[in-house]
Amino acid sequence: MISSDFRLFMGQLLRYPRQVVALAPSSDRLAHEMAARVYPEDGPVIELGAGTGKITRAILGRGLPADQLHVIEVNPDFCAHLHMRFPNLNVYQISAGNISDLPVAQVQAVVSGLPLLSMPIALQRAILTGAMAKLGAGADYVQFTYGPFPPVAKPVRDELGLSWDVSGRFWWNMPPARVYRFRQALATDGHPTRAVPFRPLRTLPRLDIPQDKTRP
Repeated sequence: MISSDFRLFMGQLLRYPRQVVALAPSSDRLAHEMAARVYPEDGPVIELGAGTGKITRAILGRGLPADQLHVIEVNPDFCAHLHMRFPNLNVYQISAGNISDLPVAQVQAVVSGLPLLSMPIALQRAILTGAMAKLGAGADYVQFTYGPFPPVAKPVRDELGLSWDVSGRFWWNMPPARVYRFRQALATDGHPTRAVPFRPLRTLPRLDIPQDKTRP
């Protein structure tokens, strides 16, 4: 039987092929790897491009309270679905390029399901610069990719002074994928070695969508 999540995903893929570029939702193993270093006592998490919530579920499965997870998703149908599946989740229907505007700081991780490889460098730069400004010292920007090379463009990696580690390939994902964890090098004072521009916060209201209070 085809799940409701898969039907929603395929419907949005057919409706918005330039916005939803994956061939299928992330596999369970890939989702668990993306969330593997999230700890409930370490503070809030930002997720980018949550889609139907496969990685969202894995993050919450680590014990993180839903009100500590801040999700950016531009697709309105996915946003409504996330609200119904995960009560108390903070969902913002904005571009990931506006991550700097989220009312949260010193997050333990930014977990991204975005198709970075298909994005122009200017948008990558806005996302990664904003993400690094939100992360606590030494924290990771987590990104999966289907390609053989780091999914963050080299000019952006160099500008932000990023290092990374990479997982093995998840062959049962469709397509097969790897997980990269990017971070900024720290100086002796514990601060990033590269300056990250700061943008003042503006208020972003949570979407007012009726919620199903029963967790599936």
